[in-house]
Amino acid sequence: MGSSSDTGTLRGARVRLRPAVEADVPALVRIRAEPEVHRWWGGGADLAASVAEDLRTPGTETLAVEFEGRVVGAIQWTAEEDPDYRHAGIDVFLDPAVHGRGLGTDAVRTLARYLVTERGHHRLTIDPAVANDAAVRCYAKVGFRPVGVMRRYERGPDGTWHDGLLMDLLAEELTGEDPEPGRLGG
Repeated sequence: MGSSSDTGTLRGARVRLRPAVEADVPALVRIRAEPEVHRWWGGGADLAASVAEDLRTPGTETLAVEFEGRVVGAIQWTAEEDPDYRHAGIDVFLDPAVHGRGLGTDAVRTLARYLVTERGHHRLTIDPAVANDAAVRCYAKVGFRPVGVMRRYERGPDGTWHDGLLMDLLAEELTGEDPEPGRLGG
């Protein structure tokens, strides 16, 4: 499974992040097949093969997001190691059945804290679709700020291009715990 075991298990206020394994593929496929997730993540004709490939992508660490003992999504991170451009990027998806509970915010905050404190990154990036309002709100709660719109940045599952919003977070901007869990979420 790629290098996912490098991160180990991380505990958030409500979620647990652990290296994703082959046994997680059916749960992740079910979640990625949900229209609200598939809209942003796609996956091709063979979704199981796409999810399994994501777990093996060199340089990408994929963690299963667990809540109340079950897999409810995945969160990934990559790192640019060139010392002149060093930073890490994050991407996440959650089961729509758990949206609105603050779990996305908790997962992103937990991974961001790890990347800053344990991996020494001073800057993190995330790039949701401009139209993905829930994701943008979630990331802003963690401290990510909009940098700019990347026009026709990514092809969606329907074949059309959509704009992406580049957001970044500097280490000192990472926010603390969510004062109102469940109000907004990713």
